[in-house]
Amino acid sequence: MMSLLPEHLHCLWTLPPGDHDFPTRWNLIKGHFTRHCPPDFKTPPDAARTRKREQAVWQRRYWEHRIRDEADFARHCNYIHYNPVKHGLAQRAGDWPWSTFRRFVAQGVYAPDWGDAVWTGSPNGEFGE
Repeated sequence: MMSLLPEHLHCLWTLPPGDHDFPTRWNLIKGHFTRHCPPDFKTPPDAARTRKREQAVWQRRYWEHRIRDEADFARHCNYIHYNPVKHGLAQRAGDWPWSTFRRFVAQGVYAPDWGDAVWTGSPNGEFGE
């Protein structure tokens, strides 16, 4: 599951048993995407990034979280799919073409109109952030 936004990416993974190497995977994903990203989608790097020979496509940091149970999984699915609406990039989750939302609709997980701009999410607007 994923949602690709202009400067960040949200996703859920299952790593192989005994493997907890998130940093290497994030480095590989960001590096591959940056090398293949059209130049017009890249912003000019600031001085610090230039010194480090970094591109200015992604946020430097990442956040990892181990899913605790089905409710936690559902909260994170909702957060990931609603994120383009939260950032004002789409009116509904289904309007954002760079996510797995439509696949989840096809599987019957979400209704097609789930996640419109007035949707309140889970109680108190919490997604498990």
